[in-house]
Amino acid sequence: MTTIWGDLDQQYSPSSCITDIEYYLHEYATRSAGARATYRHHTVHYGYSDVEQLDLFPHYDSNTLLVYVHGGNWQQLSKNESSFAAPAALHAGAAFAALGYGLAPNYDLDVIVAMVRRGLLWLVDNADTYGIAPGRIHLSGSSAGAHLVAMALTDGWLPDGRTPAEVFGSATLLSGIYDLDPVRHSYVNDALSLTEESARRNSPIQHTPVKAPPITVARGGLETPEYARQHDNYVAALRANGIAVEEMVLAHRNHFDLPFDLANPDTPVGSTLVRLLTSNS
Repeated sequence: MTTIWGDLDQQYSPSSCITDIEYYLHEYATRSAGARATYRHHTVHYGYSDVEQLDLFPHYDSNTLLVYVHGGNWQQLSKNESSFAAPAALHAGAAFAALGYGLAPNYDLDVIVAMVRRGLLWLVDNADTYGIAPGRIHLSGSSAGAHLVAMALTDGWLPDGRTPAEVFGSATLLSGIYDLDPVRHSYVNDALSLTEESARRNSPIQHTPVKAPPITVARGGLETPEYARQHDNYVAALRANGIAVEEMVLAHRNHFDLPFDLANPDTPVGSTLVRLLTSNS
């Protein structure tokens, strides 16, 4: 579809910047299966429906947890392809959780956002069981997952007056979508059925928090102009609210290989995250 924003169907197809998306999808699944076969973990049902599940890899010598929320345009992938960063997190001294959620079109975005928040709240409320200290839950997400994590950084959804700045240690947002209004003019909306109102309601850029934990906002250099614009505008919105942001644009990296850097100390994203995971632990 060509609009005032340009060809949004292509702009919101990050696979248009690479030659073989199947390679990355295979790697997500293979590495995640390998992590589950190698490391202790268990599946937790955190909510009301069967799709509200997460895979938790405990680390009994650590008080820190890294949570990963997967992408897939809110309509693909699952927790089963989302444990690839578990080995690096465990090696860095943190427990790991791959958070799954229901997908569009079976669930609308209001419900998906609520599911992810519910999963994160379950982890907050049950942190003591796994030796996780208050404020030591670190969030990460890629693409749609970055959007969902950003929605969990907004104010007003946690009970008892708690704020995300109080309960989360940091957030790492990779190649995210933070303004959904242009998305509703693209093919992605065939599954989401966003309206102007629901797009605004679920756009993190419209609800930047007053306070936040340390936030890293990163993207690859090999992204479409719309993903670059989304990145730039969200960073600017956070900074306009006085929130400190670590911004990264990594040349020669793309939308799909950047998540492999999570907790990898040999990469800019990973080394920054490891520093946050190990600070005051």
